Order: sequence, then structure tokens, then C-alpha cells
Amino acid sequence: MTDEKSSSGDGAEDVPPEDMKASHADRDQVVEILRDAAGDGRLTTEELEERVAAALAARTIDDLAGLTRDLPVSPSPTDPSTWSEDVVEINQRFGTLHRSGSWEVPRRLDIRMHGGDVKLDFTEAVISHDVLDLDAYVSVGGNLVLVVKPGIEVVTDDVTVGVGEVKDRTLSSDGDVPVVLRVNVAGRIRGGDVVVRHPRRTLGQWVRGESSV
Repeated sequence: MTDEKSSSGDGAEDVPPEDMKASHADRDQVVEILRDAAGDGRLTTEELEERVAAALAARTIDDLAGLTRDLPVSPSPTDPSTWSEDVVEINQRFGTLHRSGSWEVPRRLDIRMHGGDVKLDFTEAVISHDVLDLDAYVSVGGNLVLVVKPGIEVVTDDVTVGVGEVKDRTLSSDGDVPVVLRVNVAGRIRGGDVVVRHPRRTLGQWVRGESSV
């Protein structure tokens, strides 16, 4: 009798993404992100040296993800500044995918993020469609954060969250504002949260008791 499990390659499917072994390419990519961040003034020389050493010694994807989670990724062929098509696909490893300002919202946005957070700020976005289908797969403890203003409705019924949870902090505050954009979120978030919130108040707004939107 043969042991079918020993001959199958399916065992890796049971390994959480954060525990997967890091490759040389993974380490090299993180080192490149770190060096770009230092060149932009985000890391000191000492921080760069410390993180590069940690990246070269990293054994798992989770080890690498922690070194870049607070850093944006340098421009690439999938740089969000080029988003203008009706359908946009983003496949990124490490760093933080962050879009804010007057970016153009597509009809459909497919995101695959491995080893970092995704933050989409819609408060100043250019909205040309009334519906955005957002299909997101975020692994290794990453979070999906959607910053919205009244009039932007987020539906999370079709997204699956592993260890984390869905936190919608806008449900009781938007009142009867007409909906100008409906964001339908689907996909899977493994290990992190889905957070829907309004922008945080500035210090001046906080002192004056003003709303952020």
C-alpha cells in the first residue's frame, strides 16, 4: 500500500501564506523597496542597514512583509497613478498600495496584494461611474482600508475575512445623502481587517469641533 499523501503536492495548500518560505526573488524585491524608501528620505541610513540585513536573513513571507508594511511601493508598470481604464488589475508583493487625491475610479478593480496593506481613499477621487466592483485578495495579515465620504456606499456582503473582521464605521453617519458611488467588495482578506471609514479630522478641525467631511 502506498501513502498517497506523500506523493501529493497538495500539502502546501494547507500552509498559511504568511508561513510560506521566502525565495531569493522575494528578498531581492524587499531590498529594492527598502533602498527606494531610503532614497526618498523615508528611512535613515541606520534603518536601511537594519532592515536590509533582516530581509536577507528572512525565512518566511511574513518576515519580509513586516519590513515594508509602512512603506509605499515605488512606481512600476502597475503604478496607481496610471489608473484610468475601465478595468484595472494590480498584482503586487510587499509594500503598501495606497491611492488618494484625484485618482480616477475605474468600473472594476482587481487587486492581488501579498505582504502589505491596501488603502483606497475616495474622498477626492474622480467618479465617472456609479458602481465600482472591487475584487480584492489580500494575504499575510494585510488590511483593506476604504476611506469614503457621504454619498459613497460600500457593500461587503461578498468579501470573506479570515482572522480579522469587517469594520464599517460609516453606517450610522451618512444619513440621507444621495449615493453617487456604490463599491461592491468581493474576494478574500486573510489575516487582516476590512475597514470602511471617513477621513480622520485634522488637528484644526478637531480643535474647532468640525467634521472631517
